[in-house]
Amino acid sequence: MPAHPEFLARFDAALRGGALPPGVTARAPAEAERRFAVYRNNVTVSLTGALAARFPVIARLVGPAFFAALARHFAETHRPQSPVIAEWGAEFPEFLEGFPPLAAYPYMGDVARIEHARGRAFHAADAAPLHPARLAGADPETLRLGLHPSLILLRLAHPAVSIWARNQPGGADLPLARGPQIALILRDPGYEVQLRAVTAGEAALIEALVQGQPLAEAAAHAHAADPGFDPARTLPELMRHGALVDAKV
Repeated sequence: MPAHPEFLARFDAALRGGALPPGVTARAPAEAERRFAVYRNNVTVSLTGALAARFPVIARLVGPAFFAALARHFAETHRPQSPVIAEWGAEFPEFLEGFPPLAAYPYMGDVARIEHARGRAFHAADAAPLHPARLAGADPETLRLGLHPSLILLRLAHPAVSIWARNQPGGADLPLARGPQIALILRDPGYEVQLRAVTAGEAALIEALVQGQPLAEAAAHAHAADPGFDPARTLPELMRHGALVDAKV
């Protein structure tokens, strides 16, 4: 038998249509080929199903037949690197952007970024939400706030938040935004992954808090990005969804 790395390489080549890997035998050579072909097909179907489960809006937008072919192309060049199949697909947004048949639909990559981020948010670590008393009477010049581990901010080149929302049950009549959007993704205390578009001011505040800046400095960054920004509206909203936690020292 070959060394383990060589065996894995030859087994993977067989899954892509190459010769049978070492050790796969049957009384009749044709029987071994037939049985491995069944296994090869099962792997392809399983990977296609896993990708469709992780990117259901993309699957809906392109249709099942096109998605099956798309998934096969992706799996050929981006094999899972972990036995945890839920971790597979990080490169899918960039793959979509470089896939010639989708050149006329450049927003697909951003929609896929949202879907991948929602999966990451769902599996993120837990953290106790900030108690409201921490904000009462606190000095904004020194107060530092942490963000929940599930919170993800995506600056997108297309109106992908509204495209995603229009492809949810009952969302067909929602308005379609124009131009780029900023997506805020967060798992709330009820373990539901929330998605909404945020303003430039909200995004600047959140990014500054992530960098560890005191609340006053973070608010100043938000005002620079959006002169009409009001932290008195944003902070309670973030707290209501469990986004604020105690900052790590």
